[in-house]
Amino acid sequence: MTPGATFALNLAIKGLIPPGDRARGERMHIIISDLEHNSVRRPAERLRRDGLADISVFRTEAARGGARPGETTRAVARLINRRTRAVICTAASNVCSVRLPLAEIGALCRRRGLVFIVDGAQGAGHFPINMKEQSIDALALPGHKGLYGPQGSGALILGGRYMPTPLIEGGSGAMSFDPEMPPDPPEKYEAGTLDVPAAAGLCAGLEFVGRVGVDALRRHEEALFDYAVGRLGGLRGVKICAPSARGSVLSFNLAGIPSDSVANALGKAGICVRGGFHCSPLAHGALGTGEYGSVRVSFGYFNTRSDIDAMCDALAGIRAE
Repeated sequence: MTPGATFALNLAIKGLIPPGDRARGERMHIIISDLEHNSVRRPAERLRRDGLADISVFRTEAARGGARPGETTRAVARLINRRTRAVICTAASNVCSVRLPLAEIGALCRRRGLVFIVDGAQGAGHFPINMKEQSIDALALPGHKGLYGPQGSGALILGGRYMPTPLIEGGSGAMSFDPEMPPDPPEKYEAGTLDVPAAAGLCAGLEFVGRVGVDALRRHEEALFDYAVGRLGGLRGVKICAPSARGSVLSFNLAGIPSDSVANALGKAGICVRGGFHCSPLAHGALGTGEYGSVRVSFGYFNTRSDIDAMCDALAGIRAE
């Protein structure tokens, strides 16, 4: 258990460095995508600034809705060198819903002996993820998104091939006379008192997702995405980012109006969206929205078409002002 996906990703990424390598100052090489959230980018950059890693970024062709079959894997393969230790990528963009071909990338990592770390924030509960079939070594999850748990809950799931160096040490309730953390998970990584209420809330969310079914949730979100694309496409001045991506989030801009201003105006109308850069400047660079960001709409089980209609009606009013 972790306090969220950010903590889980810090553990998985910073844990790539064995204590001996840190002492010797040896530099490894890691590869990330151009859609990464700062929860991946910043831990990776910390390793780079500390002289422990070099970073390469592969393109996902998000501006055209994602890469063609095999294109992403070839882009990753071209960046691999003898010092490459891991490939780290999101399951789907938190800006535009573009998905990455996890099975293809995972198979490449397995062939080349690399660690494959996945940010599952926009995937878990939204569409199926299978760590074994997709050769994922570490999967970071937040509880409060597609798993319908509370904020402050999350997990890092390990596949068994990769055991990161612990990020924090402390009381574990086991092997108390040993000066080091217990050798096996979860105790190896769970120092201190866990947030039991958050864990209980996450369990309730997982039970809900299990009852409804991930495929049913995916179909509902994709139907809302398609409906929103149709409605937004009929409004003058609206430009949608990656309209073919079909996922749980959709981003757009209203010509001539900053995204934050649009989001604030929608908020006053009772429509909850988010403007700006969504902690993902790399993704906005890939989408061509790096100057002003975008307005992001998120879809979930409890949303309906009427919510999208209300948003579009409010947007028409903003456009008319």
